[in-house]
Amino acid sequence: MSGSKVMDFSKLDGLIPAVVQDETSNEVLMVGFMNDEAWALTQRTGYVTFFSRTRNKLWIKGETSGNRLAVRQMFVDCDDDTVLIKVAREGDGNVCHTGERSCFYRVIDKPKGLSPQVARNFSSANEETK
Repeated sequence: MSGSKVMDFSKLDGLIPAVVQDETSNEVLMVGFMNDEAWALTQRTGYVTFFSRTRNKLWIKGETSGNRLAVRQMFVDCDDDTVLIKVAREGDGNVCHTGERSCFYRVIDKPKGLSPQVARNFSSANEETK
């Protein structure tokens, strides 16, 4: 991680979305929120730290399970209000609290309201992942 980017924490009550992606497979593993303290701790420790909106406190991903997320790269979006974090998964590699590898393991086959072209592309993408 080169340098320390100043993020814009003014838009979501002091929080920014943090998208976590596997550094090797590029699979999206989870999305969490960071406040300025979680942002600073993530950069200082090299492990992803979030702010829990329900518990109103900081938490290091994997602090109890051992499935920590070691930061490899961080990308800031064009508005400085969202971060993409590429990680190496530690422990058994399962990131979701359900025990799944990713929090995005449930597939919606064909959402209603999609145009035929989009629905066809969506179905094709789902077939490729099975």
